[in-house]
Amino acid sequence: MPDSPLAASALPARAGLGLKPEHYRDIESTRPDVGFFEVHAENYMGAGGPPHRHLTDIAKHYPLSLHGVGLSIGGEGDLDPAHLKRLRHLVERYRPASFSEHLAWSTHDSTYLNDLLPLPYTEATLERVARHVDEAQQAVGQRLLLENPSTYVLFEESTIEETEFLARVAERSGCGLLLDVNNVMVSAVNHRLDPLAYLDRFPVGLVGEIHLAGYDEAVDGAGERLLIDAHGSPVSPDVVALYRHALGLTGPVATLIEWDNDVPEFGVLLAEAARADAMLAAEQRLRRPGAEAA
Repeated sequence: MPDSPLAASALPARAGLGLKPEHYRDIESTRPDVGFFEVHAENYMGAGGPPHRHLTDIAKHYPLSLHGVGLSIGGEGDLDPAHLKRLRHLVERYRPASFSEHLAWSTHDSTYLNDLLPLPYTEATLERVARHVDEAQQAVGQRLLLENPSTYVLFEESTIEETEFLARVAERSGCGLLLDVNNVMVSAVNHRLDPLAYLDRFPVGLVGEIHLAGYDEAVDGAGERLLIDAHGSPVSPDVVALYRHALGLTGPVATLIEWDNDVPEFGVLLAEAARADAMLAAEQRLRRPGAEAA
């Protein structure tokens, strides 16, 4: 567990959007009704310039979620102290309501890979990931939300089921979890698993944020359906249905619409956020005292 109290995620139970440079002007000129904006930490690690100017302005009006993609939490080597220092600077500069990273690795020695690679779920991996999560939290001074991955292969040496692995990392490190519902669907289809059963095993009491996205579909070498976590299209209908099931377990939780490739006009993203907001509001109404009787 952390050596000192850490700030937990404080995002509102609303739909949020990833902040894209293409939309800076739309956001600054119209101040849309969006619950929060999320940024990839690595895009704002420069000292200044237009990205920081726009983010500073937008952060005056909206909560921020800081989402890392380069920390390599699962890597065998030590975490990069320079990267941790840059993360700390961002957290101190913008005071994000949430800070998250991926259950993945992306480094080997001094080489940085442009991918988020899966891990075998073993006791040794568990110890390493929990240690790295705790180190990251202490370095930035904020509780980390660890995201479940989308995967395309399974490891024969894995001895721990993924949801149990995430729960045990959280127990050891004091972190929270980011539930990516699209990742659940992608992994479940690729490995011929039941996504509803996965969610029913998920430690939902630790979830501080949910992600939704669209996937691409292909066919693998055996002619079987293969899903790819592409983030370049509207949230797929089966992911929307799975999200509805997830909300029944978690209750209303801050939900990000991820759309990182083939970024559309801002109005398209607003429509996706409005759909998620409607589902969040419906879940909130269901949980009000006397809702069932009504």
